[in-house]
Amino acid sequence: MFTGIITSMGTVAALERSPGGVRLTMKVGFDLSDVALGASISHAGCCLTVVTIREDGYDLDVSNETLQVTNLNTWEVGTRVNLERALKIGDELGGHIVSGHVDGLAELISVTQDGDSYRLKFRAPPPLHRFIAPKGSVALDGISLTVNEVEGDIFGVNIIPHTWHYTTLSQTKVGGHVNLEVDRLARYAARWFETE
Repeated sequence: MFTGIITSMGTVAALERSPGGVRLTMKVGFDLSDVALGASISHAGCCLTVVTIREDGYDLDVSNETLQVTNLNTWEVGTRVNLERALKIGDELGGHIVSGHVDGLAELISVTQDGDSYRLKFRAPPPLHRFIAPKGSVALDGISLTVNEVEGDIFGVNIIPHTWHYTTLSQTKVGGHVNLEVDRLARYAARWFETE
């Protein structure tokens, strides 16, 4: 489990494709002394497992299923990635509960500067758009964000300068796609209404 508060960024240092998926080598800037084999780390919102630890990073195995549902299939050597270590009991819950299980991709359709902040609008794919509500939460590339407005399959978020400068959102171009995880509570509420 995660909170959607990005704590650092990493870089894809190597990438090896195989019939079963991709082996990624990540270069990171945080202390790896307490990262164990098998640790879960969020990479742009995807919960991935550390399979090898290196001096300045680690390796990950990414399945074909993950490549089909997320934007990881577009990553290449040099791609910058939002990172968050797994939540520990007693950690501050600064964002919202994020599972690291990406539901699909949202397309960035506009970026408008608003003072020092930025207003971004995204298109959510069906049926995920029905789980997004004004003042609800979404995770985009692993970042916990509050939804400002919703109109059909379009929703907007406001990005403060800190988030703009310390995550990959500033590198996302209009027409690009980010990993979308809808709020778990919204998903369960919708399922409850469907089964009444």
